[in-house]
Amino acid sequence: MPGLLGRRITGLLGVLGAVLALLLAGAGPASAHAALQSTDPAQNAVLPVAPQTVTLTFSEAVSLSSDSVRVLDPAGRAVDSGSPAHADGKDSTARVGLGTGLANGTYTVAWRAVSEDSHPIGGAFTFSIGAPSATTVSTTALQSAEADGLVAALYGTGRTVAYAAFALLAGAAGFVLLCWPAGASRRPVQRLLMTGWVALLVSTVAVLMLRGPYERGSGIGKAFDLSLVRATLDERIGTALAARLLLLAASGVFLSLLVGQLGLPQGSGTKAAASGGAGTTGAGTAGTGKPGPGTAGAGTDGDPEEAELRELERRAAERPQREARLGLGVAGLVLAVALSATWAGADHASVGIQVWLALPLGMLHLVAMALWLGGLAAMLVGLREGIGAEVADRFSKIAFGAVLVLVGTGVYQSWRGVGSWGALTGTDYGRLLLVKTGCVIAMLGVAWMSRTWLARLRAAPEEAAGAAPEPVAVAAAPVSAADTSSAGTSSTDGADTADPVRQAQLARQRAARANADRDRGLTPTRAGLRRSVLVEAAVAVAVLVVTTLLTNSPPGRVAGEVAAAAANGAATTSGGTTGGTTGGTTGGAPAPQTVPGRTVELKLPYDTKGRTPNAKGTATVTLNPAGTGSNEVHLKLDGTDGSPVEVPEVELAFTLPDRDLGPLTVPLTTEGTGRWTGTAQLPLAGNWVVSVVIRSSDIDQTTEIKQLKIG
Repeated sequence: MPGLLGRRITGLLGVLGAVLALLLAGAGPASAHAALQSTDPAQNAVLPVAPQTVTLTFSEAVSLSSDSVRVLDPAGRAVDSGSPAHADGKDSTARVGLGTGLANGTYTVAWRAVSEDSHPIGGAFTFSIGAPSATTVSTTALQSAEADGLVAALYGTGRTVAYAAFALLAGAAGFVLLCWPAGASRRPVQRLLMTGWVALLVSTVAVLMLRGPYERGSGIGKAFDLSLVRATLDERIGTALAARLLLLAASGVFLSLLVGQLGLPQGSGTKAAASGGAGTTGAGTAGTGKPGPGTAGAGTDGDPEEAELRELERRAAERPQREARLGLGVAGLVLAVALSATWAGADHASVGIQVWLALPLGMLHLVAMALWLGGLAAMLVGLREGIGAEVADRFSKIAFGAVLVLVGTGVYQSWRGVGSWGALTGTDYGRLLLVKTGCVIAMLGVAWMSRTWLARLRAAPEEAAGAAPEPVAVAAAPVSAADTSSAGTSSTDGADTADPVRQAQLARQRAARANADRDRGLTPTRAGLRRSVLVEAAVAVAVLVVTTLLTNSPPGRVAGEVAAAAANGAATTSGGTTGGTTGGTTGGAPAPQTVPGRTVELKLPYDTKGRTPNAKGTATVTLNPAGTGSNEVHLKLDGTDGSPVEVPEVELAFTLPDRDLGPLTVPLTTEGTGRWTGTAQLPLAGNWVVSVVIRSSDIDQTTEIKQLKIG
């Protein structure tokens, strides 16, 4: 290898190794997507006096901003003071102070933070001072608990484009290095590489600028707020994005070396290979840099020693390029792994169980994805440029290996993320995973069709060699009226005979079109293969979109743990104990007045699968006035015979999934056998989910849910 190229690649490898070490050093064990474990004051608590602070405790460390925790009085005015901070130095907590002189009534706490896996989380809960009251907190007041619609759409688009650009950049470069070295000299391939590089650069900058508004729920105008960009750079995802930009600078150097070393005109780097005469119409035409059939013996049939000498000269001439390919291949691999680490090091793989295994497998999954999907795009360009069956066959083998890696790492990631069979259909993560699996299966089906076309291409010698039949003659000399006249063509048999000049023009046009099709390799078999690969690439786009949605969704394992924690950790009601506690807290306060309006009744059949008489029946939830604010709630449990039944434990809660609000547990007061009453504070309009947890014995329990539209 030339000394200058060796020094450049060595320096490049050093930079990439340092960046990769920086990324991996920041990853540590935690549980993906932080969950709110407890609050002080507790959710729906009724306090005799106003608290001085509001404290939230999460399942893992969270990052806070100046408006991460806001407290609103019944009129919707902010009553918090100062900026939120970690309580007692614990990075898994958030605490904000409250103003003095707070009046009685119901207060709403809206919070938003960033979990260790770089995903924003948010929600809200209520507590009351003195006694519960109506609240006028509106959707606008809690808007910052959700990302702005435009910002969220642009942020998601930027992440999708980044995935696609990485696949295009890494996959196309891998295709050139492993399958088609001469493709580096083709302008369409160079444009493909630059498209991937530029798209990844632009999308990374866009995600970096949009991250701040996305976390804080502000508008698109805040994307240019440098203070938010600076705050983003202090987070793990900001470090990953900054490292990605540095790696893109290094990848620019890599692309220049790739095109400069492998993109030399045919014959500059491999003189002996290009001197093979007519034999170079084989693999050499296909762009592999190898001589075609008959190269070694062309013009030397009677002199084996001279043929051997020519072969040695050819190998010596190709040696610098082989060494360049080896060095560029190593540098490209390290670069691809380092770029993949900017995703794995700031996403689901960096937290949760078995981080030491999930991180390398996550990076391997991304690199295999890029080799397959990005290689498909390069394959499309190559087919248009007339590559032979040898190149296509080599990529087919590489793609098969990449698919095996994807399946192996994908199964592990699925197990790690889902956690249970029920989560496959019971969580957004599981359902998206099923959609992605279906898309990948569809891609494999189309890939099988591509292999069928490839077999046909291999079976056609003139197409497999990558050389079209001899071009159609395009009028060796201009045809003039005088020429046609002298040839005797002026003596026509009828008045409707076409003008010979026009005939010659049409012939030249038809020949030009035929030659253009041959230049692009659009023979029937190659065109069929190209269409099949195009369909495969189209399905790949859907896979990338679903992958982006998956990375933005809490894993099914975590969603199940959060739901279990909410069910077990929330305030529950059982017999006289809970009733006495609630009564002691709110006994002096008058019951909420029933506001004139509609009364909604929900019937939820339940079955705990137990053998006691109370194990099966119907839960009836009644709300009045079924609107935002305070609602009087009645809960009835009736057995299969319609008579009231007593159970050891029952819990009623309301959740607004679209706003990440809840579950808001309703404190219940016993009013007799199988009868409870309470007050539900529903601060926002929307599609709420009513859940009733019923335990009929020490081991038999069920949760029934039903939707309820408010407003």
